[in-house]
Amino acid sequence: MQKKPEQRGAKSTQGPRSSDGGTSLRLAKFLASAGIASRRACEELIRQGRVQVNGEVVLSPALNIDPEADVVKYDDKLVQAEQKVYLLLHKPVGFTCSASDPYAKRLVYELVPKKFGRLFTVGRLDRESEGLLILTNDGDFAQRLSHPSQQVPRRYLVACEGYFTSATRRQMLKGVHDEGELLQATSVKQRGHLKGHAELEIALTSGKKREIRRLCKAVDLEVTSLQRISFGSIELGSLPPGHWRLLDTAEIEALAQGAPKKHTARRPAGSSRFQAHS
Repeated sequence: MQKKPEQRGAKSTQGPRSSDGGTSLRLAKFLASAGIASRRACEELIRQGRVQVNGEVVLSPALNIDPEADVVKYDDKLVQAEQKVYLLLHKPVGFTCSASDPYAKRLVYELVPKKFGRLFTVGRLDRESEGLLILTNDGDFAQRLSHPSQQVPRRYLVACEGYFTSATRRQMLKGVHDEGELLQATSVKQRGHLKGHAELEIALTSGKKREIRRLCKAVDLEVTSLQRISFGSIELGSLPPGHWRLLDTAEIEALAQGAPKKHTARRPAGSSRFQAHS
């Protein structure tokens, strides 16, 4: 009978290190960096006994390992750190921000090469919205920037049917309660106006589900089009719908550190363009 792998429990807070004094890394963070899942999800996988380090089942997400010296397996498959990828995509209308959805006709992941493997979205845009969307295989990075507590600023161009007044603006800045949540804009600028129609630039920091549409509805405005034009320090610029490009090192660091420096999206040579389905 084959001997079962030994279990390493919570007391083993320091994992094995290489003889040359390699850098230690928390196991859950290593798994997330390898694209297995978000760090929180990886912690649960470890507690379920699905992860081994050097042949031993590990039950503590707090265990430290040396990625260069230790052998890590998830569901008996070798886990290796993968190169981090950070993409900026101009999501077109009609695409769903989900890895799988039986009701979705088209998914945003169809717009980027499969060579990048599993990617996470940094925040989401609903199916009928378009604009800037960041995709990455860095689950920890995606989770951190997506969390409402980070207060990452984001701006949207919004076309509405209805009457926009100074009182409407004040109400949007003051905030409204909907479904137990406070929906509140940090800035509302009017960019165009016709009778019964308004074009607005709205800024948020919380990123709640469908917040722009819900906020507008609460002040009697019906959104007819919505485009995200910036997220943190990154701007959409002139990148066409369906195209993507890689973020450079300065842009990634600016996002991670919350730096105010602006970087405008460029249209790179060889960028991807989606093919419309009939």
